[in-house]
Amino acid sequence: MNAEIGHFALILAFAVAVFQMIVPMIGAAKGWTGWIESARPAAVAQMGLIAISFAALTMAFVTSDFSVKLVFENSHTAKPLIYKISGVWGNHEGSMLLWVLILALFGAAAAVFDANLPPSLRARVLSVQGAIGVAFLAFILFTSNPFLRMESAPFNGRDLNPLLQDPGLAFHPPFLYLGYVGLSMAFSFAVAALIEGRVDAAWARWVRPWTLAAWVFLTIGIALGSWWAYYELGWGGFWFWDPVENASFMPWLLAGALLHSAIVVEKREVLKSWTILLAIMAFGFSLIGTFIVRSGVITSVHSFANDPERGVFILAILAVFVGGALTLYSARATSMQAKGAFAPVSREGALVLNNILLAVSAFVVFIGTIWPLLAEMLWDRKLSVGPPFFEKAFTPFMIALAIVLPLGAIIPWKRGKLDRVFAPLRSALVFAVAVMLLVYAVSTGHSALAVIGAGLGAWLIGGSVVDLWLRTGNSGWSRLFRLPRADWGKAISHGGLGVTFIGVSLLMAWQVEDIRVAQVGETFTVAGYNITLENVEELPGPNYDSTVATMSVAKDGRQVALLHPEKRVYPVQAMPTTEAAIQNRLFRDLYLVIGDPQQGGGWAVRSYIKPFASWIWLGSALMALGGLISLSDRRYRVAAGAVRTANAIRPAE
Repeated sequence: MNAEIGHFALILAFAVAVFQMIVPMIGAAKGWTGWIESARPAAVAQMGLIAISFAALTMAFVTSDFSVKLVFENSHTAKPLIYKISGVWGNHEGSMLLWVLILALFGAAAAVFDANLPPSLRARVLSVQGAIGVAFLAFILFTSNPFLRMESAPFNGRDLNPLLQDPGLAFHPPFLYLGYVGLSMAFSFAVAALIEGRVDAAWARWVRPWTLAAWVFLTIGIALGSWWAYYELGWGGFWFWDPVENASFMPWLLAGALLHSAIVVEKREVLKSWTILLAIMAFGFSLIGTFIVRSGVITSVHSFANDPERGVFILAILAVFVGGALTLYSARATSMQAKGAFAPVSREGALVLNNILLAVSAFVVFIGTIWPLLAEMLWDRKLSVGPPFFEKAFTPFMIALAIVLPLGAIIPWKRGKLDRVFAPLRSALVFAVAVMLLVYAVSTGHSALAVIGAGLGAWLIGGSVVDLWLRTGNSGWSRLFRLPRADWGKAISHGGLGVTFIGVSLLMAWQVEDIRVAQVGETFTVAGYNITLENVEELPGPNYDSTVATMSVAKDGRQVALLHPEKRVYPVQAMPTTEAAIQNRLFRDLYLVIGDPQQGGGWAVRSYIKPFASWIWLGSALMALGGLISLSDRRYRVAAGAVRTANAIRPAE
């Protein structure tokens, strides 16, 4: 009965979404107050109905109702409860239901909390959100129904993909979807603004918190996925330029550009056309990511489905929404006139350069991601685009971005002079040079990557500190802790990017890898650490069989770690997984992996010494924390004081 309730609630949500799409838009055009106000209860009702549907599917997983086909294909009675719950979104159909739930949640939040929005603009925003809901609810109901029943209920299920039975992957998709779908709000604001004829400082103030929230969630989701790949896959890496990884990275880059561009619209009422375009493209790339994951056109370990028909449906959604928005944009673009001018050397100019670097970086990643597909379609050639291409093509733009960020944060609006900007940043420059010299001195191979990356990271951190201090107006420490939260949030996020720069560059330059066959009781040395394979034993798990090794690590005659890497086999799916054993420390990770037994005796063992690995995720956490601190600033949550009578866009006569 739960499945039928969930299915019926989903059908009702679709009907409400159709109402939300049509009625408020007509009301806003006609000026009918009742029709305009109907958007708010419709958005809340749609969210409530989808929540009922999602709860019904969750209950089916928790109670192991194998009469539901989706539960049978993705669950098992022996599976721990947390993975029964995460199994709801560990598949195509359930993850799409989570997708539309989050979409409806954002729409309901806009209906409830955006009290300062003009009613007509809010109605149009919620109407566009409703249209997106209609498209994806139709996709679920007609191609991906999660509530299909089995003719006869099996005794047990096929279990969830073992790679997904991990805490990191339990939380990674929800955060990633919050980011993906959160960008729909920026898209809806952009389309509503184009329809209404209003792009001004107030509009930028309204759109920024939604974009910032989406960017924060994307940051957390990407970091969780990276951390999962680091410890779960056993490859010892944190980023592989996998197509699905890129699918989340491209919207993150464009959302960052949109955030910075909206600042210019808010402060100076310029870059309006570019900001609207970024809002459209950021959500467009979120839809591209959805297409990549679910169409099967690109192979990935992260893919949910390999169904070309579903891919065509998503491609049609992409074409309708992005194509329609770009058509509307082209019709309005000439009317979006900037109110002010600025010199190339100014904060506006720095933010424009920031936008160009982020947008081109996203384009580079996009080309590298789809090039194998294009080569196969156009020239019937099998090509592979791997890390070497991305590292060489992408890295220069990130270097330029790191150089520009501290300068852009303190340069005056409208017009500035480089010599005056560099003067307060001398201390940051000295700090960066000192770090570069230190890294060079301890680099045995004199790696340029380590020196440059560490220097850029130190430059970003030092620049963030200088920016905060300058905002005190030389008032000292008392003023520092009374600065607006948005200032602190920006500085912490930029500093977090610097920490990640340092972590990535030093890890890639200094890590040590050792692969060998080791006998039980054998001791071998890796980068000054003496590693002993003390024991290997077979242990049962709740729904898997595990081969567990005991490995001690000593340095200078003193034991520093006792680690237990595992290799698991899940009998239901007959699939092995690797569970790396990692000792995390601030300045280095010990990373051990046990492999298969060898014919001549002994075990395959991989050992890594990974300097500054933790800094990658520490930096990501700081970036997300900075965004959350900024969101807590009342100026971000409320458009108070930003409402102006603006005629930035006029409807075509």
